[in-house]
Amino acid sequence: MLPSIDDQLAVIRRGAVEVISEEDLRKKLQQQRPLIIKAGFDPTAPDLHLGHTVLLRKLRQFQDLGHKVVFLIGDATALVGDPSGQSKTRRRMAPEEVDANAKTYIDQVRKILMVDDAARFRMVRNSHWFVTSGVGEIPFTFSDLVDLTSRYTVARLIERDDFQRRMKAGQEVSMLELFYPLMQGYDSVKIAEQHGGHCDVELGGTDQKFNLLVGRDLQRAYGQEPQVVLTMPLLEGTDGVQKMSKSLGNHIGINDEPNDMFGKLMSIPDTLIIKYFTLLTDVSASQIAAFEQQLKARAVNPRDLKADLAAEIVKMYHGASAAQRAKDEFFKVFSQHEVPSDIQDMSSMKSVGANPDGTISLIDIIVGEGVAKTKNEARRLLEQGAVKIGGVKVSKSVLPIKEVIGKVLQVGPRHFRKFPSAL
Repeated sequence: MLPSIDDQLAVIRRGAVEVISEEDLRKKLQQQRPLIIKAGFDPTAPDLHLGHTVLLRKLRQFQDLGHKVVFLIGDATALVGDPSGQSKTRRRMAPEEVDANAKTYIDQVRKILMVDDAARFRMVRNSHWFVTSGVGEIPFTFSDLVDLTSRYTVARLIERDDFQRRMKAGQEVSMLELFYPLMQGYDSVKIAEQHGGHCDVELGGTDQKFNLLVGRDLQRAYGQEPQVVLTMPLLEGTDGVQKMSKSLGNHIGINDEPNDMFGKLMSIPDTLIIKYFTLLTDVSASQIAAFEQQLKARAVNPRDLKADLAAEIVKMYHGASAAQRAKDEFFKVFSQHEVPSDIQDMSSMKSVGANPDGTISLIDIIVGEGVAKTKNEARRLLEQGAVKIGGVKVSKSVLPIKEVIGKVLQVGPRHFRKFPSAL
């Protein structure tokens, strides 16, 4: 038996920005049946991060309430590119890249969702109805395209703020981008067709609101009961400013090693502590409210709360023992200024090699170890005093090999590598 409607609504509301409309959601819950809950994820990158888990955790809450999640992999829509929040047209991805990314998702979402219970979970690709490169079982014909586009107007599509900003700035909006919201909305129509006429709720970030509402409109146009739209906040990354994104380098991956995950969480601005507790943990709302009051009254050190937050999140993905070890390691390195106990050996020395005069390029090493993406970034780290060898800051980009052999390279607060004892 499903929990009471009021109890369900209390869980569903937590962390949500909008429910459009709660009255419609209440009516659906009154039917006393498992609802069909949809969320789509375009596989534009192989790794999921904590920003994705805001939606995934809300999906898990629906599962725990007795409802069924349809996890939609947008392998067809990824080829078009979601224009939401974009200041320019996205780079088009190759089908092979999209497919490779999509194949990594099931093992990652397993960490959060119940994926082995057919009554609670279904994964589907929208290439099942949008045929892409021969993939898919149900052909989407030109007749289907005419039918779909006849049910929505260009005037409605270009109402969206991001399109308006781009057109006013003289930037192009492609036909593919106009088609994207229709494709996402059509996903809801097809899911409803496959689930007894029901696609009851669709989740998305606040930047997805327009696309989600298009789905609601299209369901009406196809004679279906419209979905409820539930939007969740966008999660800022470690920089505290921009939406968490792997391409921006401000992400925390759910597959990150415990020490890395803990360290990255400790680096977030204090202003994000409460938001991260609310969206990324199961800590009770009353406890989070108490944390917020303590911060306002300066009755607690933000670093201590942040450490509790980091431990809580690492525990969710790696277990309690790993979380405690990561916490101990962090304070050993950052509070007691010791080096980590599990420093990686340097992997790039053979490929970088020594210069003919017996020196090495630290810039090449830093890039080769993946600590910096570019030589310019590595150079900035040196100039900012973020590079140490054997605990001593260095500013020179080229050093004699004899000065680094067997020593520890530290770049920033979290990255440590050990030079080999011989070359």
